[in-house]
Amino acid sequence: MNVIQTEIPGVVVIEPVVHGDERGFFLETFQARRYSEVAEIGLPFVQDNYSRSAKGVLRGLHFQKLRPQGKLVRVVRGEVYDIAVDIREGSPTFGRWFGTILNEDNKKQLWVPPGLAHGFVVLSDIADFEYKCTDYYDPADEGCLAWDDPDIGIEWPVDSPVLSSKDQEGLLLAELFK
Repeated sequence: MNVIQTEIPGVVVIEPVVHGDERGFFLETFQARRYSEVAEIGLPFVQDNYSRSAKGVLRGLHFQKLRPQGKLVRVVRGEVYDIAVDIREGSPTFGRWFGTILNEDNKKQLWVPPGLAHGFVVLSDIADFEYKCTDYYDPADEGCLAWDDPDIGIEWPVDSPVLSSKDQEGLLLAELFK
């Protein structure tokens, strides 16, 4: 597998080895020893999540406040623009974001380490999205960063995304640690 470092420490794009022929393809989506040695993802995964969303749906930017989750994410059907935002206090890249296209053709994965906010917007008609998490989801511990915070300046490829009521009420970065 190929591991691509990003400008945010700990955030990596993973290009798995895909074995394909006229019958289809096969790839490993996770293997603990290899991901620990090559991608430096050594945390145990305790929960797998799956979502399906329609075109224009933006989910995020979500994070857990007291028990941050690391997330290994991928798209199995469709295409999304996936975002990680560094909200780790004291980090040299605090407030910076990284975005990449994940889709069923490139089969890339994104590792979002604990302490970052995460979200995505669907670019295809529908997208099936999977993520492995390093801690259990706790709705009482969830936070939401405003997807359109001007201080972060994410360059989303959509103008008017479809948002949940929770995501419409996301906080600005400046409000997170008051």
